[in-house]
Amino acid sequence: MQWKKIVVPFVVLVCGYAGMEVIAAAGKEETQAEEVDTRPLVTVQQLQPVNYTVSLTSYGEIIPLESTNLAAQVSGEVVSWNPNFVPGGLVKRGDVLFTIEKDAYEAALLQAQANLSSAQAQLIQEQAQAEVAKKEAESMPQNRITDLYLRKPQVMSAQAAVKSAEAQLRIAQRDLDNCAITAPYDALIISRDIGTGDFVTTGTIAATLNNVESAEINFPVAGFDQHFLPSNLAHTSAVVTVDNRAIAATINRDLGVVDQATRMSHLVARIDDPYGMRSGKPLVKFGSYANIKFAGKTLENVFRVPQELVNNSKIWLLDEEGDLVTSEIQVIREEGTYMFIRGDINGRKIVMTPPDYPLDGMKVKVIAGDSKLVATTLADQRG
Repeated sequence: MQWKKIVVPFVVLVCGYAGMEVIAAAGKEETQAEEVDTRPLVTVQQLQPVNYTVSLTSYGEIIPLESTNLAAQVSGEVVSWNPNFVPGGLVKRGDVLFTIEKDAYEAALLQAQANLSSAQAQLIQEQAQAEVAKKEAESMPQNRITDLYLRKPQVMSAQAAVKSAEAQLRIAQRDLDNCAITAPYDALIISRDIGTGDFVTTGTIAATLNNVESAEINFPVAGFDQHFLPSNLAHTSAVVTVDNRAIAATINRDLGVVDQATRMSHLVARIDDPYGMRSGKPLVKFGSYANIKFAGKTLENVFRVPQELVNNSKIWLLDEEGDLVTSEIQVIREEGTYMFIRGDINGRKIVMTPPDYPLDGMKVKVIAGDSKLVATTLADQRG
């Protein structure tokens, strides 16, 4: 039994040491197995250049192309007026708006016609007498023949009388025609200041009209947008939005000045037939607030990237070894949540999800992401 007291502890010690070695070996294997990749995870997309047409937007108030204070050109009593000749009424070009009593002007026209006939008769008589004098002069000595004898002054006087009578006839006809006051264009009646029985004199303001054949929008262009205006503004197509309705318009002109307070320039767009008198389309009322959108310059060979990826005119790219590297770029334009940039980055891969604290040369691990290129097309813009 004595030998058991010696052997048993020895065996226990050997078994314990062997167990410790097994546990230590297993721990090393687990430590080696638990080693992880500590590189930051990033996603990338490839850059490709595109041509991008800038979209410019602004706002303005719709105003008439012109406004007219309509006045009577003759004096007399107002005898009738058009039922549409009321504030808010619409009249077409050439419509009679109101008429002035014309008896006196019809009489003046008859008198002018009579004066003309009389002057023409006198001219015929003088021309006949001149012909007689000319024949008689053929048998007379030359020193006795004068212009007065040939009745040249009398003929010239009769001719002048005819021209004067013709002029008076034209004036009388014009005055008679002006007894019917007509619309100078398709118009909206803003105000009317005369009624039946009123006596008007020449120059009396009878009404105020707004031209509805065309409307205009005077809208500002901010300084940062002025560089992107198309080189030829005239006839540039635009879209005006009024009350959620899109209406075709055309850029007409640049007002040619810069506002000293806002440092903005102003352009003018035109809308054809705003009240739908010819086309029958829904009306666009003067005074309505409208947004306007039109195409500016086309930026060639630019890259479209999200704004948050640009910091101090730099972006993060992957180099050939797959490490982070910064690249200087030029910001051409900001639009919405995107920037349009230029730089020596064609075909390079931009880091879409940079680490929190990126450094040049940092090792990163690229994970699968959206393979869509960081680019845009004209269809994307319109979509």
